[in-house]
Amino acid sequence: MFDFVRQHSRLMLGLIVLLIIPSFVFFGIDGYSRMSEGGNATVAKVDGKAVTQAEWDMAHRRAVENMRQRMPGADASLFDSPQARQQSLDGLVRERVLLAAANSAHLFPTDERLQRLFVTDPQFAAIRNPDGTVRKELLVAQGMSSEMFAQQLRTDYGMQQVMGGVARSTVAPAAVAAAGLDALLQQREVQVERFDAAVYRAKVAPTDAELEAWHKANASQFRAPEQANIEYVVLDVAGLAKDVAVPEADLQRYYDENASRYTVAEERRARHILIKAEKDAPAADRAKAKARAEELLTQARAKPAEFAALAKANSQDEGSAAQGGDLDFFGRGAMVKPFEDAVYAMKAGEISPVIETDFGYHIIQFTEQRGGQKKALAEVRPEIEAEVRKTLAQRKYAEAAEQFSNMVYEQADTLQPVLDKFKLEKRTASVQRQPAPGAAGPLASAKLLEAVFKEDTLRNKRNTDAVEVGTSQLAAARVLSYQAERTLPLAEVKPLVLSRVAAEQAAALARKDGEQRLAEAKAKPELTLPVSATISRAQLQNLPRPVVEAALKANPDQLPATVGVDLGTEGYAVLRVAKVLPRDPAAAGGEAALRQQFAQALTTAETQAYYESLKKRYKVTVSPPAAAASAP
Repeated sequence: MFDFVRQHSRLMLGLIVLLIIPSFVFFGIDGYSRMSEGGNATVAKVDGKAVTQAEWDMAHRRAVENMRQRMPGADASLFDSPQARQQSLDGLVRERVLLAAANSAHLFPTDERLQRLFVTDPQFAAIRNPDGTVRKELLVAQGMSSEMFAQQLRTDYGMQQVMGGVARSTVAPAAVAAAGLDALLQQREVQVERFDAAVYRAKVAPTDAELEAWHKANASQFRAPEQANIEYVVLDVAGLAKDVAVPEADLQRYYDENASRYTVAEERRARHILIKAEKDAPAADRAKAKARAEELLTQARAKPAEFAALAKANSQDEGSAAQGGDLDFFGRGAMVKPFEDAVYAMKAGEISPVIETDFGYHIIQFTEQRGGQKKALAEVRPEIEAEVRKTLAQRKYAEAAEQFSNMVYEQADTLQPVLDKFKLEKRTASVQRQPAPGAAGPLASAKLLEAVFKEDTLRNKRNTDAVEVGTSQLAAARVLSYQAERTLPLAEVKPLVLSRVAAEQAAALARKDGEQRLAEAKAKPELTLPVSATISRAQLQNLPRPVVEAALKANPDQLPATVGVDLGTEGYAVLRVAKVLPRDPAAAGGEAALRQQFAQALTTAETQAYYESLKKRYKVTVSPPAAAASAP
């Protein structure tokens, strides 16, 4: 197995978050346990294997939590929007596709190659100790063993190989790059005359008959969806916790049972001198290294105060020699076991005998100790009280949830009994069948909205059943009023109709004048139009994009060319294309920078195209309900 990682398990927390946690979003132990709680509906399939609603929900929750940690001041609704949920589902599907492709092509590295990659990969250089050790306690803090880490690392490397070959093989020949860049940056010298509809707005006055006719012809634009005004209540652990009293005995018991959490971990500081000797080196070489270490030990014990100078002059540990062998503070599990056992058995100032490890021979001087103290109960009381209150509230919730569900069902014509019994807050809202963009909490629950719009709930104004809208969170609602889907009458939308009719009429006047000017310009090639500019797709020069596109479409072999451009409700433009000009050589940092940007864009396009082909190969499907739930 992956011996190096199992024996030397130190990794920065940032690496764990960036490398390990994204994979656990999809394959974590927590995910398998949560799947048994429900939500097993299939939302997508990859290579014949289901992606469940529970897996999607878990992936999204973790993505939201990650974003909240990175941007604590941001609007929480941004993280739980339909667009954000779509990104979570897309990421989950992509992960499954890459895993299927890697498995099919046998791209996962062997144990030996995985060990070599871990030791030599530059991305780990900044986090490896000079002696190759890693911080094991960080893996433990994430609930992981070294075997679990090795498997996730293997998975990550395998998936990288799927897309890496395509990304690294993209070639952008000069001719292809020139054609692509010309399409974007080739310039045109033009003259333009605009006929803006806004200028003609004062010249139009739509009649009531015109407004009524336009409204009737465009009735589909004024459909109001069905809507229900509701009142609702939410029962959750946080609400119950407010009224939970925490007995002093429970606080003391929790403190005693979790003493290790409130004890500052002991750390020790040491200096060392390393004489390197690989474990598989010839016996003669190891004996020579040990003899040299014994010589230095004699010198160190003769003059303990000069240990730092001795280490600086003789230690072969490149990482600490310059600091006089100082390794700074470290806790248990940070060093290889023989080294750690020696340090934690020493007294301050003591110098160890020669210690043998896989890296060679060490002489250690224990210099300083910190930590090991236990915090007093009074110091951590607020934290413990919050934990115990949450635990007691969770126990109370199980019983309260059953009572809540029974009461909203048995007393179906009012929510007042549950409001009174559980001291809840009555909330009101206007809702539609689908969660509104940016909705959060219960109002983002498709289950609750489905219950609201059931026929019995609408017709008889009865309470909905209690619906689970989150982890340890129930909600029930009651319809106060309901309005079916309808066409909004002209009286309600008259200002909007007036604005649109006036815009169309003003645009028609602008178009009429523009077409007259176009005929005149074609008849008189010497006529100069008022605005002159040099444009490209990257430099619009404040001209509407349709004008720029028309200029670039003009036949370069038949210049000058005069054309009219209908801008819809914005008006009309008369355009004369005079010359074709080459790309600006200084644009976007110059030719070399442009070629590089084009190559990057081509790489992105090719990898995306390859991924789309993989989706077809592994028969990716997304269920209609999932697509609808994540649609903006």
